[in-house]
Amino acid sequence: DTDALFTAIVAIDTVDQAAGFFRDLCTRRELEELSHRWLIARLLEEGLSYREIAARTGASTATITRINQWLLHGAGGYRAALDRMAQ
Repeated sequence: DTDALFTAIVAIDTVDQAAGFFRDLCTRRELEELSHRWLIARLLEEGLSYREIAARTGASTATITRINQWLLHGAGGYRAALDRMAQ
């Protein structure tokens, strides 16, 4: 089922299509949480301190630390997406 989900995501062509898919797939809260994690990853990539990120986003330093650990030592998903966005 996970592979089928990822295949569906990869088949999305536009931001509008992605928005529609994720709005149907996720609750509003789930979508906000995913967006929040992605924001924190981007702020970490920009070099902001944990304290600055916490002040900007309201996230706990534990959450920021966890996201940073996945950014540095995870499966490479954050890194790949950040690199694609930078191009």
